Amino acid sequence: MIKTRALASALITVAALLGAGAAPAAAQSSAAATSCYGGAKNLNYRYQVGPKEYGSYTTSSRCGDINMRLTTDDGVFLYACVVFVDHTDKCNHDNTYSLHGTSWATVATDVKDGTRFVLRVGPYDTDAQNVDFQLAY
Repeated sequence: MIKTRALASALITVAALLGAGAAPAAAQSSAAATSCYGGAKNLNYRYQVGPKEYGSYTTSSRCGDINMRLTTDDGVFLYACVVFVDHTDKCNHDNTYSLHGTSWATVATDVKDGTRFVLRVGPYDTDAQNVDFQLAY
């Protein structure tokens, strides 16, 4: 009888732990994205020939990546790259830029916490005269 109660108690404990376990992966990634993007900086790009630099910034544990999206939604795009200033004066990804629009997209992935960087931004074309965007890192 004591063994049966002990077994039943152990099974209930295991079931409770499993039921109270971690949220599904989709919920975890959604929550992480919300906290990452919730701390986004609002920035503005005004057209100029050649790239403009923003920063320097330091990454934190809030985001695993450096992310960007345009909040001006008039069909314009910006090119962007990240320069890890303590290591180089060139852009990441073999000194190339990636194109960014209104959806969140990564400019640099898997960046260690405490990494200093600047964001270089340039216009896709001359339509990018006055563009608001966000940076999450």
